[in-house]
Amino acid sequence: MSRTRTPLPARPVAVLAVAAGLLGLLAAPPGTPSPRTAPAAAVAENTATVFYWTKTKNWAAYNLHYAPDGGSWTTVPGVAMEPACTDWVKKTVSLGAAAGLQATFNNGTGTWDNNGGRNYALGTGSITVKDGVVAHSDPCADTTPAPAAKATVYYSTESLGWSTANIHYQPAGGAWTAVPGVGMQAACAGWWKREVDLGTATSLKAAFNNGNGTWDNNGGSDYTIGTGVSTVRNRVVTANATDPCAATPPDTRAPTAPTRLTAAADGVSVLLAWDPATDDRGVTKYQVTRTGGSGGTVVTDVGSTVYSDTGLAERTAYTYTVKAVDAAGNVSAASAPATATTGDEPATPATGKPLGTDPRKDPIYFVLTARFNDGDPTNDRGGSQHAKSGNAANGDPMFRGDFKGLIQKLDYVKGLGFSAIWVTPVVLNRSDYDYHGYHGWDFYKVDPRLESAGASYQDLIDAAHAKGMKIYQDVVYNHSSRWGAKGLFVPTVYGVRDSQWSWYYDEKQPGFEYDGLTIDPKTGKSYYNGDLWSTAEPAGNTCVNWGRPTGGKSAEGYTVYNCQWPSPTSGMFPKALYHQCWIGNWEGEDSRSCWLHEDLADFDTENATVQNYLIGAYNKYIDMGVDGFRVDTAVHIPRTTWNRRFLPAIQERVIQRHGAEAAKNFFVFGEVAAFVNDKWNRGSVNHSAQFFTWKERKEYDADDARAALEMYDYEQQQGTANQPTSTNAFLNGNSYHTPDHSRFSGMNVIDMRMHMNFGDAYNAFSNGKDSDDSYNDATYNVVYVDSHDYGPNKSSERYTGGTDAWAENMSLMWTFRGIPTLYYGSEIEFQKGKKIDCGPTCPLADTGRAYFGDHVAGSVTASDFSQVSSASGAVATTLQQPLVRHVQRLNQIRRAVPALQTGQYSTEGVSGGMAFKRRYTSGATDSFALVTVSGGAAFSGVPNGTYTDAVTGDVRTVTNGTLSIAAPGKGNLRVYVLNGPGKIGTAGPYLK
Repeated sequence: MSRTRTPLPARPVAVLAVAAGLLGLLAAPPGTPSPRTAPAAAVAENTATVFYWTKTKNWAAYNLHYAPDGGSWTTVPGVAMEPACTDWVKKTVSLGAAAGLQATFNNGTGTWDNNGGRNYALGTGSITVKDGVVAHSDPCADTTPAPAAKATVYYSTESLGWSTANIHYQPAGGAWTAVPGVGMQAACAGWWKREVDLGTATSLKAAFNNGNGTWDNNGGSDYTIGTGVSTVRNRVVTANATDPCAATPPDTRAPTAPTRLTAAADGVSVLLAWDPATDDRGVTKYQVTRTGGSGGTVVTDVGSTVYSDTGLAERTAYTYTVKAVDAAGNVSAASAPATATTGDEPATPATGKPLGTDPRKDPIYFVLTARFNDGDPTNDRGGSQHAKSGNAANGDPMFRGDFKGLIQKLDYVKGLGFSAIWVTPVVLNRSDYDYHGYHGWDFYKVDPRLESAGASYQDLIDAAHAKGMKIYQDVVYNHSSRWGAKGLFVPTVYGVRDSQWSWYYDEKQPGFEYDGLTIDPKTGKSYYNGDLWSTAEPAGNTCVNWGRPTGGKSAEGYTVYNCQWPSPTSGMFPKALYHQCWIGNWEGEDSRSCWLHEDLADFDTENATVQNYLIGAYNKYIDMGVDGFRVDTAVHIPRTTWNRRFLPAIQERVIQRHGAEAAKNFFVFGEVAAFVNDKWNRGSVNHSAQFFTWKERKEYDADDARAALEMYDYEQQQGTANQPTSTNAFLNGNSYHTPDHSRFSGMNVIDMRMHMNFGDAYNAFSNGKDSDDSYNDATYNVVYVDSHDYGPNKSSERYTGGTDAWAENMSLMWTFRGIPTLYYGSEIEFQKGKKIDCGPTCPLADTGRAYFGDHVAGSVTASDFSQVSSASGAVATTLQQPLVRHVQRLNQIRRAVPALQTGQYSTEGVSGGMAFKRRYTSGATDSFALVTVSGGAAFSGVPNGTYTDAVTGDVRTVTNGTLSIAAPGKGNLRVYVLNGPGKIGTAGPYLK
């Protein structure tokens, strides 16, 4: 709350008049009676009503500083004047026996009107002072006082939990009420009301409190509220608001009918999609009606605009219509019908089901599937850049690893202690260099270069689940491949098989559909683009200057033609489905509505057709039983679109297929790439990771594109100081409290700030703590040192800080809040210091994405997490490496101490570098741990009792609430657990 006090101004000329008056008294002529001896006499009291003209001053406050003739001056700044009538303030003062007064005026903060240094000489009665002119009149005598202005203020305590509310306010030009202000009246659930009389003021400053010392003063800025009805909710003032407690008129208007319903059969399933209906108060659900087959008429409620109807009869026609329903139960007319005929039932229907446990219990191992382990050489493919990249010379095709290879090494991952695997995107890709999976072309098909007989994607999911391990699938909603997306839009490009380009453009194969796998017997290469190019301009072409030379040359010196490669500005893509611009400002609005790269055609994700395409695609993988999604390029899609469309669709599908408990623990974590060290990405909330963990806090336009712009502008104006905060990650003293996830969006995030600072573990720890109040719940943050994109500090190389530093980083990640994640091979410092990615300009073997299978060759069997019962060959050597042994034991300790998995944390009463306390309480479980990494620490104010170190087995009895721990050494740590299980695992190279 703003409560600044202005220092006293320099003495105005009026003070000199006071001194002169005193001198006059001292020089009284002889014989003048002394005040002590003069006889009492009745003297009439004179008054002066001083009116002061405000129109040319526009001060916030007006004070009269005066001295009756022969009397003393008031204390600076004088007495406050009060509103009189339009453009006038007044003050009536008592002069005693004086026949006039000396006067000056000021605004209370140092601005004075003292009549050019002469002061004003005023008489008695009504006196006006207008722009230096003194007159005797009452300027308000012939005016009817304006009715006092009123402000009706509604204040929401819905998210505060207050049992009462006060408003402490100051009308413009007036004084503040006495603290704590005046009580507000309960208006309706969550709302308090107070009508404030403003007099002639047109606004007020206000702060709110609960009467017990808890204040909401708008982050120190106070609230500015005008006349009429205003609401204040979650720090947002809405002027001229409707009464939030007024009875809502009954909703009798039905939504519009859904349009453009389509139905497509896939085996014994039918995928439905339609454009959203509109409603004056919002559509809440859709009713899908199916007729046909032997089941009669079936009506199903659906929350999104896509629905997959499964388990139907073979070779049967089904007809569908859709109606929209609003919150009042009004039902629209039916859409136009759509019919689809099912085919044959697949021989091996999907059988997967997510494990459905708390994701914080599962450390994550991240693999580039195509580079991890090769279980089936027959699906290896080099692609169009095989020779150019240098991979051919190394016998190292980019598509080398596969699901079969990963299935074969699940015991290796389990033996390390990991219970979740993050795999790169699995959908069919299409680009010159697409082994990583981020150039999706057919989002409904698993890339055949990853599958084998008996080792499909479904087989991988089922095999992992059988071992108690989760599969997190990397998904892309922001963009397709440069060649578009099959089933949505695929452009035709200009191509020519002349002497320069015959190596690049495949021969056309009538009826052939690209699969990334099929090889051209003439060239020995996979078919790549024979179905995409044409020398003849296609019907309906919108690409400018089709087939004309651009005047430029390729890297090889070949002639380049217009419309040869897709780009956002080429005109090849329909505006309704794809954006038409390049990003100019990575922290600007265009970062959410333009292309990132020429290989990544940017979807218009605010378009309903695009939304339906993507929702339908990812429903397929939810049905297969994946345990969560890692969301690529999440920051490049507006939060409104995530919160309105994609995140609810994910939840709805998981609930529908696997139940509410599975949906609660279906883990969605987004990549919001913010490569800066500050809490908010260059001050832009829309581009900061924590922003995406929150629901919207106000309503926006029903149109998704307009809503995205409204939200962007609104939140940028709110700035970083007015974003929601949370205590979900923090202990209350030593106590765990139930987290409040009511405002959670459904998306967790990768901890980019810790990632950026992992060049030094203490920096990562300090930066992580600094941001945690701005996430909905930072205990769900995914934490890693480096990845397939960057190392710490946006380094383009794999982390090379040394083995001791790696051990220290791991010790912090496995005990601090969040979910520890390791990029494949980091357990042996694989490819340390190597450039992570250089595209097709160097061999993959020289990069951070090198093939890892040679290090896990041989056999390995895990009897449990972190427990290897047998190993032979190269993998046995790998398992003896110091960081392997370190991460095995870290996983053992973390798995045995619930506080390290799901606990809140605090550094209150903790001294030391990387030191903290954590606790988790649920039912019969009460796990409390004191942790220090590398350095010593002292803990005060902790519960008394017996603490046992999970690393050494050392036992300490605390009787005075304090525990001191000596420094264990770099990479080592101590985990003293109250009533703990004792020493966990055996001493290793660091944990000892």
